[in-house]
Amino acid sequence: MPPEHAPPPSPPALPGYADTARIDELRATEYQHLDRHGQVYLDYAGAGVTAQAQVRAHHDRLLASLYGNPHSESPTSVAAGSLVESTRRAVLDFFHADPAEYAVVFTPNASGACRLVGEAYDFGRAAPFALTWDNHNSVNGIREYARAADAPVRYVPLSGPELRVSESDLVTVLDAGRRGRSGRGGLFAYPAQSNFSGVQHPLDWVELAHRHGYDVLLDAAAFAATNRLDLRAVRPDFVCLSWYKLFGYPTGVGALLARRDALARLRRPWFAGGTIRAVSVQGDWHRSMDGESAFEDGTLNFLSIPDVEFGLRWLDSIGVDLVHTRVGLLTEWLLGRLSALRHRTGEPLVRVYGPTTGVGRGGTVTFNVLRPDGSPVDERLVARESAAAGFSLRTGCFCNPGAGEGAFGISGTSLRRGLLARIDTIDEYLGALRLPTGGAVRVSFGLASNASDAQRFLAFVEASYLDREVSAEPPLPPRLRC
Repeated sequence: MPPEHAPPPSPPALPGYADTARIDELRATEYQHLDRHGQVYLDYAGAGVTAQAQVRAHHDRLLASLYGNPHSESPTSVAAGSLVESTRRAVLDFFHADPAEYAVVFTPNASGACRLVGEAYDFGRAAPFALTWDNHNSVNGIREYARAADAPVRYVPLSGPELRVSESDLVTVLDAGRRGRSGRGGLFAYPAQSNFSGVQHPLDWVELAHRHGYDVLLDAAAFAATNRLDLRAVRPDFVCLSWYKLFGYPTGVGALLARRDALARLRRPWFAGGTIRAVSVQGDWHRSMDGESAFEDGTLNFLSIPDVEFGLRWLDSIGVDLVHTRVGLLTEWLLGRLSALRHRTGEPLVRVYGPTTGVGRGGTVTFNVLRPDGSPVDERLVARESAAAGFSLRTGCFCNPGAGEGAFGISGTSLRRGLLARIDTIDEYLGALRLPTGGAVRVSFGLASNASDAQRFLAFVEASYLDREVSAEPPLPPRLRC
């Protein structure tokens, strides 16, 4: 076969892939349960995969000593508190954060970190909330706190098929926030990496927003698992994280990394056990703790927080840069192969939402499968058939309505029409919007992904949907959320 007609190389033949061979060694040992169960795991944007070493470390630690509620001076309390503080230091070290500048507040997850900021931020008519369309609902929800304080809420739209944000549009919104006055601009929130499209938004927006007087909340939940975040170079006021997104375990533990000066400006609307120095019932007063402790409600998850330190050291020992390289190669390969598939009619087999190359993006690929006539196959059918074939992936809207509205080309007029219609179910709402699809398919790569995962998924899509006429789809479950 002439070289110009040769098939594209498989992932192992790509330049640089051999340099990531250590991940294949780990896949055969620490992540062997993936292959033992015959699963193809493609939902790293939803949760990482736990290494066997993490489970062993948790087991060994609990059997080696005894740990108690850290709100005491007993030996078991001191032992637990010591591990929690060691983990705080490990978090700061991993992100190269100066402990004099940054504090670590442990939360149940990234959503909890976002809520801490939203409920305590000093919003007002002179302190608006600015955010990109492309945001997880945990960030979108902050707007309710802003509106309750009569603060303007301004969204920065997405533009173009790659679903990126124009910097000129961003500057317009930031300028509007400080027009006619001086001082702080309010709060600006955006994701370092989209959980919908995989787009990586510029980290230098942090400094841009600071120049406009804004505090910055950076959602790093989807970014930090496969990319370095250096808080010496990029200095957002708030960073939201869920540790299971980075390395699979533990669940139920997240963090808010906050600059100490920004944390000191937050005013919590309530207090709980563990957050106060003293409180009086008859005197009707309370005094909050200083620093992180004022934001950590109740008893911390002291049996799982030390697993975060092990997970960070585990990820560091593998190398975030190594994972980044492997994920980038697999993502670009899959994008290229999916985009090249055509039905006999000439119509593409998939429509990708977001960048179709590996430039400026992470390991999340979102798309719809198309019929030979170009209409989309219901994502619920793809979910059912892929699950039956052993694939773990995600379908729907991924808790990111702004990116979905941009991807599906939904206008504000359509959204208002849907709001006014008599609607009892999500499917009726989607029908009122007159959308050809109610969601998409998302696959994402991560720490333990290998070439076989990408190749098997491509083979499944091609075998299941290429030139397939889906004239009458089987009954599908109702959509419960979007």
